[in-house]
Amino acid sequence: MNKKIYLLPLVITLTACSADIDDLVVYTQQVRTNTQVNIEPYPKFEPLASVQYSAGDRRSPFRRSENRQPTAQVVQTPNCQQPNLQRRKQPLESYGLDALQMSGVFTTNGKRFALIKANDGSLHRVSVGDYVGLFHGRVVQITKSEVVIKEMLPDGTGCWKSKTANLSMSTVTGEDNNV
Repeated sequence: MNKKIYLLPLVITLTACSADIDDLVVYTQQVRTNTQVNIEPYPKFEPLASVQYSAGDRRSPFRRSENRQPTAQVVQTPNCQQPNLQRRKQPLESYGLDALQMSGVFTTNGKRFALIKANDGSLHRVSVGDYVGLFHGRVVQITKSEVVIKEMLPDGTGCWKSKTANLSMSTVTGEDNNV
């Protein structure tokens, strides 16, 4: 009997909540009858003439090119400072120093490294002896606040002059980093 007492108000409440949506049904039917759908036809495209690929003996344009750079023919003058042009280039040698920024320093197993961020967003680590920059720059010192780089610039007579440049924590990409 107790269950029936609780069930009676529930049934009365549910029957009292019936929705009167007759006006909405009439309105939606009016909208459907009065609305005209106007869809433009698809455009007609003329077929293009096919072209035969005739560069079969060349490199595919969808493959990376091999990094073949002609070795520079430099007239070497005796008793002059010369860079090693036969060594393999390192990744940071494709950026100018103005496109690099020092991001931090860390030490692992007693060896100090600097984090260098390039202007394309890539992050690189360097240690003393690594090459950086376009002018055969070599990292000679890493401190908490800067990386000291010794560059070699041609003097026009076949010899090369040394120049020191610094990348510091406060250096902004695009600034002149030369000392």
